Amino acid sequence: MNKILALFQEEEVRALLEHEVLPLYPEFTKIVSVAVKPYKRLVWETTYHVVISYRVVFLKTDGSEEKIQIICSAHSEEPRIQAYQVLRFLWDSGLSGNGVILPQPLFYSEYYQGFFYRAVEGNNLLHYIKENNREAVALNTERAAQILARLHALPLPDDTSIFSDNNRSLVSVVPGSEVVIREIRARFNGEYADDLASFYQRFITQEDNYFSTSNERWLIHGDAHPENFIAVGDNRIGMIDFTDFCPADFARDLGAFMQQIEYKIGNYLQDQDFAREMKRLFLEAYLKESGRDLDESLQSRIDLYYNFTTIRTAGFYLMKFNCDTAKAEVLIKKVKENFHNNFHAQN
Repeated sequence: MNKILALFQEEEVRALLEHEVLPLYPEFTKIVSVAVKPYKRLVWETTYHVVISYRVVFLKTDGSEEKIQIICSAHSEEPRIQAYQVLRFLWDSGLSGNGVILPQPLFYSEYYQGFFYRAVEGNNLLHYIKENNREAVALNTERAAQILARLHALPLPDDTSIFSDNNRSLVSVVPGSEVVIREIRARFNGEYADDLASFYQRFITQEDNYFSTSNERWLIHGDAHPENFIAVGDNRIGMIDFTDFCPADFARDLGAFMQQIEYKIGNYLQDQDFAREMKRLFLEAYLKESGRDLDESLQSRIDLYYNFTTIRTAGFYLMKFNCDTAKAEVLIKKVKENFHNNFHAQN
C-alpha cells in the first residue's frame, strides 16, 4: 500500500499532528477532531502528488475549542523541503505584519516528503472577480501590489540554495521552452510551434541581455496571479504558493500579475476597460510602495514578462488534455499585435 494513503486517514493524521503540531501551541491541550479534505489526490502504486486540507479542532486550556486549517503538500518525486524552507525564511524575514499575513510553517516530514503549514483563510482575488465585486477587486489588487513591493525589498539570504534553480530565468521555467515547443510541434503537426519558438527566443534573449548588464536579483514570487493573494478580514492580505519563489528580476512578478488579472477579468466579466483600470491601479500602487520610477528599462521588462505570461497561458491551452486552440490563438494574436504596435502592459 502506498504510504501516502495514511495522510487521508483521520486517526493517522491525528497522531502525526499531536506529535508535531500540538507542542507548537501551548494554549492547546489536545486535538478534538480532524476533518480531512483532499484538494489534490494523485496516488499511484508507489508515487504520489497530494495536497490535503485538515480542519483541526483543538481544545484550549480554558476549555473552549479553536478550529484551524492545516495544509499538507507532498510529492514523492519532488520533495517539498524547498517550499518549507522558503516559507520559513519569509516567516522569519519580517514580511508578515502591517496588513500582510503569511501561512505559518509548521513542520517538514522526510517520511512523506511533504510540508505542513497553517493556512491563510479568506477569499482569493479571483473570487471577487468572479463575484463582480469591483470594490473588493480594486482594494485587493492594490494590496497585492503592496505585498509584492515589500517582498522585492527583502534582502536575499547568503545561502540561496533554498530557492528553486528551475525558475530563475525564462529559459529554465518549468517545463522549459524546448519541451513546450517540441510537444506542441508533435501534437499539432508543426502548427503554432514556429510562432512559439520565435516568441520564446525573443523573450529569453531580452532577459539575457538585461542580466548581462546587471548582477542584481530580487526575491520574487514567480507565480503572481489573483488566486495566490488572499483577502483576510477587512484590512489584511495574504500570499500563498511558495513553489516558484526564487532570485530573479522583480519585473517578472509585475508583468505576470498584470497579464493574469487582465485575463481573468476579461474571461469572467468581459470588461476590458475595468481590466485596464486594474492593471494601472496595480502598477501605480507598486511604484508608490516601492519608491521606484517607471523608466524605459523597467517598462521594457514589464512588457517582456507580460507577453511571456500571455504565451505561457497559450501554451497551457495547447498542451492540456482537452486542448483549446481557439483560446490559444487569441492569445498568440494578441502578442503579435503587442509587438507590432509597441503596446505596453498597462495599456
